[in-house]
Amino acid sequence: MGKRACEWMDTKYVLSCFAKTVSKARSQYNSYVKEGVELGRRPELVGGGLIRSLGGWEAVKKMRIDGQERVKGNQRILGDSGFVCDVLKEADEKFERYYEMKRLGYDLDTIEDRVCEIYKIDKEDLFSRSRQKVKSDARALFCFWAHRKLGWVVGWLGWHGLHWVVGWWVGVGPS
Repeated sequence: MGKRACEWMDTKYVLSCFAKTVSKARSQYNSYVKEGVELGRRPELVGGGLIRSLGGWEAVKKMRIDGQERVKGNQRILGDSGFVCDVLKEADEKFERYYEMKRLGYDLDTIEDRVCEIYKIDKEDLFSRSRQKVKSDARALFCFWAHRKLGWVVGWLGWHGLHWVVGWWVGVGPS
């Protein structure tokens, strides 16, 4: 462990799931892997793909004949079909909501104007480093709407010159 770097491996993220320091995280990760090895081979996690987990080709053919909906998941990978369908439905609803907002002409400038109107502040005040409650609340609402209503990833707001506002919002967030 830690001997060779692989571009595809996000070592920092994985280790951060186990502890704050690298040495402690490595130790706990090692223990986690050993516990898994001690469990041995588990049939539900070994071999085959989706076809095998459904019971083989005959079971798949029978599902088609019976008119069952296509299987969209696998418990070993993501979840059963019901879970996957729910996630896809939720993602579709979010996409529809974001698209509708954009279709109606809402963008960051629109949100900025509306927030300034609500809080009766100037645009410069919205992004100032002031800690006044009204300006702080306005920043929180701006970030919240940009993220939740328009689908902006919080990091993207930082890339657009709002890095210190985003850093504040991620740390505190709207209440």
